[in-house]
Amino acid sequence: MGYKWYFVRCQSGREDSTRRQLETRLRAADLQEVVPQVLVPFERVTDLKGGKRRIVTKKLYPGYLMVQADLEDPEAVGTMKARATMRETPGFGEFLGPRLEPTALTEHEVAEILARMSESEEKPQVNISMSKGDMVKVKSGAFDGFDGQVDEINAEKGTVRVIVTIFGRATPVELEYWEVESV
Repeated sequence: MGYKWYFVRCQSGREDSTRRQLETRLRAADLQEVVPQVLVPFERVTDLKGGKRRIVTKKLYPGYLMVQADLEDPEAVGTMKARATMRETPGFGEFLGPRLEPTALTEHEVAEILARMSESEEKPQVNISMSKGDMVKVKSGAFDGFDGQVDEINAEKGTVRVIVTIFGRATPVELEYWEVESV
């Protein structure tokens, strides 16, 4: 069997429920050998909401599912039955590819997506909602109350370098991302 990964369109915002329904229908039709896995690609990110840090799940590709399937022989009974079951699942769209024919992802693309998912499980990414040049206000620490401009963002460390004016001189200050807020 030649399992390959495919992208499938689905209703945006309903990826998880579509995945669950699809898995249930495939199990009921005994088609796990044709379609062994259905994934919603995601990553875990650290987000700041209401002054509190929390870890949230963010979909990598909203409106898409990843399906691992053996669709090599389109005339095979199992393949036809699996495709019909998938099409009949509420919220399930069509495969990505020319003329709606399934186009498999390369092994490199799949490896990148799966690696990104597992890395974010171990160490969630930091979601910093500002960019270079944005004006910010420091809200804690020694520079509390100072205004400045974002000079550099280091998402891996979760830090932001801000240029603040102290005694008439521009001074770079490295702060945690949650210590500043956009003005």
